[in-house]
Amino acid sequence: MTHEEYMRQALELAKKGMGFVSPNPMVGAVIVREGEVIGRGWHKKYGELHAERTAFADCDSRGVDCTGADMYVTLEPCCHHGKQPPCTEAVVEHGIKRVFVGSADPNPLVAGKGTQYLREHGVEVIENVLRDECDTLNEIFFKYITTHLPFVTMKYAMTMDGKIACYTGESKWITGEAARQDVQLDRLRHAAIMVGVGTVLADDPLLTCRLENGRDPVRVICDSHLRTPLESNIVKTACDVPTVIATLESSEHWEPYAERGCTVLLTKDKNGHIDISDLIEQLGSMKIDSVLLEGGGALNWSALEAGVVDKVKAYVAPKIFGGSGAKSPVGGLGTDSPANAFMLEEPVIRQIGEDILIESRVKNVHGNN
Repeated sequence: MTHEEYMRQALELAKKGMGFVSPNPMVGAVIVREGEVIGRGWHKKYGELHAERTAFADCDSRGVDCTGADMYVTLEPCCHHGKQPPCTEAVVEHGIKRVFVGSADPNPLVAGKGTQYLREHGVEVIENVLRDECDTLNEIFFKYITTHLPFVTMKYAMTMDGKIACYTGESKWITGEAARQDVQLDRLRHAAIMVGVGTVLADDPLLTCRLENGRDPVRVICDSHLRTPLESNIVKTACDVPTVIATLESSEHWEPYAERGCTVLLTKDKNGHIDISDLIEQLGSMKIDSVLLEGGGALNWSALEAGVVDKVKAYVAPKIFGGSGAKSPVGGLGTDSPANAFMLEEPVIRQIGEDILIESRVKNVHGNN
């Protein structure tokens, strides 16, 4: 097998930590000697062993000696003490000869120091193996660790004529089952899911992850004037699923929500509405490293206008609704000319069932470059 093939094995292992390691990165490690994989590991849960030490534990449990072996790891090994001891020390102690690294770690506590430590202790380091794939895996971690702001993904489903609902307001379902299942993976991947109060009033959603053995994201409701019904699914389940209601209303109005398990956040006022930038900063301070926007056109416009959106995911269904009054994915005032449009880059297009998913990064967003 090639170095790239071993790294792809490590990438697949890393993905198993999706949804459970936040705000840490997803990392996978494979130990190879004489063309045979002798150890595998991945970061399984925040606070638990890192991928390298999990791979060594795999070897140790079977009495396998790692001396002289190669290690393939998707992210530069850490060299500092946190909830776990440095992985670089374990690499040296186990006699690893060569380490193949996918991504450099932008964490200021690591940032090249991990590879430097290994080289100083006689370990050969080969960097940038499948770097693009490894970087993409941890785009959330890379932004959060360098800016302390959540990575924000705007997601919506629309018809080929750009509608997110019929003129009647009916919207279930635009996309097929395969696309809707893919959205559940995004709910697992992101630490929080955000909608506006209009979505709560119209749909009374649960906003949970419906994957088997999944993990529910923190639910964030943008509700400037506390219109979220106390009998809504969101409030009724707040003791079971972490729920944040962001508002402009003063604290004397919070008690009914707090009694039912909601966390209420007071945000800055922007033209009579929640200041999305301020809310995103507050969520970052709560160690929420990523937010999935599943709101309507008003919230999407506010987030774009605030400059907080990092990625757009548009599911396009082979349908046409028509209707001059039917809603589109982004509302608000809009831009005044094509020259002032929000520019997207690095498009990736794939088919999911009968639908098409288009993913693009938002150009020149803080933290992208």
